[in-house]
Amino acid sequence: MNHTKITLLKRCLTLPFVCLLSFSLLYGKDDLKEISDYLDQLINNKQQYIQQKEEKINNLKNLSEINHFSPEQQYNINNKLYEEYRKFKLDSAIHYVKRNLQIAKTLNDSARFFTSKLQLATLYSSSGMYLESEEILKRIRTNNLPQNLRPLYYSAYCQFFEHYGVTSYQPRYAEQNRMYRDSFMTVLDPESLDYKIYLAHKYIDQREIEQAEEILLHLLEKETTETPYYAVITHHLGTINRIKKNFQLEKKYYTLSAIADIKNSIKENASFQRLALISYEAGDIARAFKYTQSAIEDAIFCNVQFRTAQLSKFYPIINASYQAKEAKSKNQLMIYLILISLLTLFLILLVIYIYRQMKKLSVIKEELSQMNGKLVELNNELNNKNELLNDRNNKLHESNHMKEQYIAQFFDLCSTYIDKMEEYRKSLYRLGVNKQYERLMKKLKSTTIIDNELDDLYEHFDSIFLNLYPSFVSDFNSLLVKEEQIILKSNDMLNKELRIYALLRLGITNSLKIASFLRCSLSTIYNYRTKMRNKSSISRDEFEDIVMKIGIIYTEE
Repeated sequence: MNHTKITLLKRCLTLPFVCLLSFSLLYGKDDLKEISDYLDQLINNKQQYIQQKEEKINNLKNLSEINHFSPEQQYNINNKLYEEYRKFKLDSAIHYVKRNLQIAKTLNDSARFFTSKLQLATLYSSSGMYLESEEILKRIRTNNLPQNLRPLYYSAYCQFFEHYGVTSYQPRYAEQNRMYRDSFMTVLDPESLDYKIYLAHKYIDQREIEQAEEILLHLLEKETTETPYYAVITHHLGTINRIKKNFQLEKKYYTLSAIADIKNSIKENASFQRLALISYEAGDIARAFKYTQSAIEDAIFCNVQFRTAQLSKFYPIINASYQAKEAKSKNQLMIYLILISLLTLFLILLVIYIYRQMKKLSVIKEELSQMNGKLVELNNELNNKNELLNDRNNKLHESNHMKEQYIAQFFDLCSTYIDKMEEYRKSLYRLGVNKQYERLMKKLKSTTIIDNELDDLYEHFDSIFLNLYPSFVSDFNSLLVKEEQIILKSNDMLNKELRIYALLRLGITNSLKIASFLRCSLSTIYNYRTKMRNKSSISRDEFEDIVMKIGIIYTEE
């Protein structure tokens, strides 16, 4: 009793540690999605692993054909080929086992003969040839078997009832399977890997889940990943977690088992069937169909009839669901295609509309650009006009200012003349009062005062006129031939000819008034004007008109 309690306590303490250690070592960094995606990649590329397997088999075949081996050596090579083929392609495995049967008969070697017979019985049961398998097993008596072949005998019977039970749907064959499994375990080494795996399987059947899981996790810790034994261990762990309803771990272990099966090119596998059902129950129909297809391809390739029988139970359901989903997807795709076509047509029309609008916009932009250019030109012209107007305003302002100065100067000059006339009158009056008649008469006869006043008048006139028209002399000379141009004395501003045309420039065109202002005869004025027209370098008829324009500010448009 105490021993039993100690054993249970050790298991309770050891199991959590083993679980933690296993999960830390086993794909600790990968989540379930990454492992599932990796399996999908392997399914798509499993042909490369088949090629590797076939290369290994071809090397053995070539070795057998090239070298001349003894029957014993040939038997061993055939046995290796059987090991490579037994879970890869059953028909080929059967072929090499039959060749070994012939060799064993030739050698009269009972051990090799019974080994080949038991191997053939197992292959027959896997390929659905149950009658042939059962006939071979019934003819073999355990008393005639060497001790080392009894595990193979019980294993063959165990697998026969397992396979036959699957295809016949008879529960009683499961009990026969358990009976031969127990017998098989009695002849195995308790420390062997096969014994521990079968023991875990037995615990699972008996629903002693903790004991089975403890054994399998210990084995998983020691076993190299992605080996055939690794596939078996992880498959059993998946079964355990299915019973425990830990569905995440169930899917993970079945996925790891399927990965190992693909990498070892094991076509007689069970994990894909479970993964297909798990995916179907989760609503992942596409993946369920993919796993089912892979399992069926493997079963047909290997010719494993009992796996085909297992798949036939649920394949029609998954296939129907997949076909319904595909039909729905096709309908949706058709709807999407119609919508995309309509959208594409709409986009084409929209692009055409936008293109036309862009062309219109381009024309409008071009017109706006041209109008903008014209506006710039008009603005420049307006600016020029404004500048000219400002200049004219400035000159008008300056002219007004000058006129104000000249008016003031004119009044000052008139006032001066009045003062002089008053002073002259007073001097004459004094001479008259003093009865100095001779001096009075002499002063009245003298023209000196008038001449001086005329000189002052002409000097003021010249000064004022040249202030109004500073370039008058040079402009006037430019209208005369070079040799006839007027050269003034150093103290003169204007001479009589220039004063005549200065008066004309001021708008006094009446020759009589000009003669009166300059104190000369009318004929003299005519003579001077005629003389200047004759000296003109331009047309005589246009001469005085052009003189009238000297000093005018104008702009040619």
